[in-house]
Parts: sequence; C-alpha cells; structure tokens
Amino acid sequence: MTMTRLSVNINKVATLRNARGENVPDVVKFAIDCEKLGAQGITVHPRPDQRHITRADVFALKPVVTTEFNIEGYPAPEFMDLVTEIRPAQVTLVPDAPSAVTSNAGWDVIANADFLRDICARLAAAGIRSSIFVDADPDQVRKAAEIGAARVELYTKPYADNYSVDREAAIAPFVKASATAAEIGIGLNAGHDLSLENLEYFHKTLPHLDEVSIGHALISDALYLGIGETIRQYLNCLK
Repeated sequence: MTMTRLSVNINKVATLRNARGENVPDVVKFAIDCEKLGAQGITVHPRPDQRHITRADVFALKPVVTTEFNIEGYPAPEFMDLVTEIRPAQVTLVPDAPSAVTSNAGWDVIANADFLRDICARLAAAGIRSSIFVDADPDQVRKAAEIGAARVELYTKPYADNYSVDREAAIAPFVKASATAAEIGIGLNAGHDLSLENLEYFHKTLPHLDEVSIGHALISDALYLGIGETIRQYLNCLK
C-alpha cells in the first residue's frame, strides 16, 4: 500500500487576505505552519486574474516550502514561464478556462495528446514532475502515461457528490482508474471536494494513492477546529 501524502491547498487563505488588501492572514506563514503541523505538501493555483494566489506569493513560497510544492494551472505560456522558473516538485495541469471559478472537469487527454505531450516534456526537462488532472476514466489514465505524464490527479467531485447516496457506486469508477494506474505504473493523485466525511473511505479503497490535494473543505474545517486539529484529523484519514 502506498503512503498517501496530504498536500494543503492554500488558495482560500489568499482569498481571505485579498479581501482586505493587506497581509492578514499571511499566506507564507500559513504554509510554513501547515508543514510544521504535519502537512506533507503545499498546493497553490495562481490564476491569471490573481484573485487568490498571486505570482508574488509563488515566488515567496518557493524558498520556504520544505515539503512538496505543487503548482496547479492551465499551461498557458505565462504559466509555463512561471513554473519553469520556480521549479516546484510538481506541476498539476488543469484544463480550466481563465474565468472558471474552480476546476470542474478533467482533461480529455486523448483529444489534447500532442499539446500535453509537449508540456510534459518541457516540465521533465526542467526537472519537474507532471500530473494531469483527469476524470476517473481508465482510457484517459492510459493516455496520460503514454504521452509522458508522471502522474494523474483524479477529479473527485463526482465521488464527493454521490458519497452520501451510495458510496460503493460513487467510488467504483475511481477503483478502476486506480487499478489502471497501478497496472501501467503511473503515479496517482486525487483532489476536489475530498473532506473529513469522505476521505477515509476513499483512501482505504484506493491502495495505490500517492497524494491528495485538499483546500476548500480543509480551510473551512479549520474555522471550527483550528488548523492544527484539522490537519491532524485529515492525516488520520490517511493512516
């Protein structure tokens, strides 16, 4: 069984800070504290409009993140220039339009194979692990491996939406995608709407899961539990 790492997405912390235009809460300090409290990675998504994480944040975080730094984004030229300069441990490629509120689907890797192949090659040349955001579809997982991605990140909103209705049915496509990833040797991440309610079952049912990236639910839980207790509970779900 793979040890699954918890990467904390701190976008919502930046959203709160930006509401006042000052530096409270301090995004960099928050990332450092998350790591001290047990988080095994920090995730950010610097969108073109900089509505939460800004380019300046990315540069400020790079020298202080001591676990795995994961940068998400659509691989537009300016994004690729940023990540190849920063050189995080991982870049997660998402198909979001600039106006998207949040990621709401995975890549059609088959239809975008040539484009994504070139992006993955550029990341590999810079020493960056690539991860492609995909739906729980074995064919998309296979294609991601074929074009040179190091990992895929499964888009887990459909699982989260249906967990309370029928968790076995909700997770079935993810089990198949996970088995495919293990069979062909591509790394496996997951993220979107994973929470304290549904994470433990997801984790124990997918034994080959390398990493989960969790932001909105985790930061929301921290309003009630505090960030230390929240991270402790999420890590318990991954034991």
